[in-house]
Amino acid sequence: MGHDLVIVANRLPVDRVTDRNGKNRWRRSPGGLVSAIEPVMRAHDGVWVGWPGGTQKFKPFKVDGLDLVPLAMSAEEIEEHYEGFSNGTLWPLYHDVVAKPEFHREWWDTYVQVNRRFAERTAELANDGATVWVHDYQLQLVPQMLRELRPDLRIGFYLHIPFPPAELFQQLPWRRQILEGLLGADLVGFQLPGAAQNFIRLVRQRVGHKTHRDLVYLPDGRTVRAAAFPISIDAAGFEELARSESVAERAEAIREALGDPRKIFLGIDRLDYTKGIYARLRAFGELIRDGALTVDDAVFVQVAVPSRERVEHYRNLRDDIERLVGRLNGDLGRIGRPAISYLHTSYPREEMAALYRAADVMVVTPYRDGMNLVAKEYVACRVDDDGALVLSEFAGAADELRQAWLVNPYDMNGMKAALLEAYNAEPKELTRRMKAMRRQIAQHDVKAWADSFMTELEDESHSHTKTVRPATLS
Repeated sequence: MGHDLVIVANRLPVDRVTDRNGKNRWRRSPGGLVSAIEPVMRAHDGVWVGWPGGTQKFKPFKVDGLDLVPLAMSAEEIEEHYEGFSNGTLWPLYHDVVAKPEFHREWWDTYVQVNRRFAERTAELANDGATVWVHDYQLQLVPQMLRELRPDLRIGFYLHIPFPPAELFQQLPWRRQILEGLLGADLVGFQLPGAAQNFIRLVRQRVGHKTHRDLVYLPDGRTVRAAAFPISIDAAGFEELARSESVAERAEAIREALGDPRKIFLGIDRLDYTKGIYARLRAFGELIRDGALTVDDAVFVQVAVPSRERVEHYRNLRDDIERLVGRLNGDLGRIGRPAISYLHTSYPREEMAALYRAADVMVVTPYRDGMNLVAKEYVACRVDDDGALVLSEFAGAADELRQAWLVNPYDMNGMKAALLEAYNAEPKELTRRMKAMRRQIAQHDVKAWADSFMTELEDESHSHTKTVRPATLS
């Protein structure tokens, strides 16, 4: 039996967990993406295709009424498609080459192989004229592969990470194949308008198709639209959670456990070189060393969520950060008063909300980020319209949260100045800024994001009758 909507993503929206009785079961993954897409799936008889993690094969199953189709990967595919091409080639390239990308032909071959398997399984599941929504950088070839298999489908693609400028993208040996893969979609969505413009420019320059503003005209009569759809969070859900008595009590307990400092600085990030964790901790340490702050007045809580720990670059990053934390606490802290409280772990949503409520200054300073939902989650949880957000101007969220203290994470002195300004800001100034940011995310939540993308995808008015020459560039 087919489906009218197929969601295609690298991961399924569930995790394999072991309960207290030692039995394995599936649990829905945390995060706003699942919450946003769930009502769309229910309304359109939808199914979700994705990798369940690991190498074990599973038959299609249901969790909380959601139809899920797992696609297993071999150990070699995990190494070469996921850890290799997706996260060793595309991730650094798309994040401004903060780390040097690696280009290996074997990785590319496996990337093509896995993308083809996703496309073939999706083609089997989709009803005639169905809608398919493909997600993220691991599956950029799926739209064109699927178009060749099922030209009757309405196909959308959404990139959750940045899309680089031509000067960087052109380094990729398989640049044309990636662009043509994305052009299999009717709608290609990005976090920011600049990313959509980068894509259109590259299609014109490197593939040779005719373009006009946000449209690409293809020889087969199709028109592809590239546009920005900034992703968001379940703002109302986070606010409700933050207002709960249990979270409020936990926030107070966190402050007490930290010694009731005057101000708590907070960073919550996946442990990734793009997040700028090392630089922000160094900046905070310098403020204490300079005497601008003291360990009695302020503490920095840094939560670093484990990430890709099999990759050497990430293991080295963890070692560097932990050495820095140890040195700063050894040099600047005293008994019962460390300068930095560092936690290499992940927390459930309730604990995250409590941390957001406990923190006076949220520090989100990535070198490059497609959006950064942590910044929005913090704002949603500031139910008393207080707190300060220090935000990298290179995070996509900076386009919407203009009332944050915006910083260049490469500018150490500028970051120190912003941290100090946020620390010393008057309550009236904090309220003015926070109220404006809270209005923004309440009006533009994750449901609005999903609705706007689906509405645009279902608009079939973008075919054209122009005479277009076949592409000849490379």
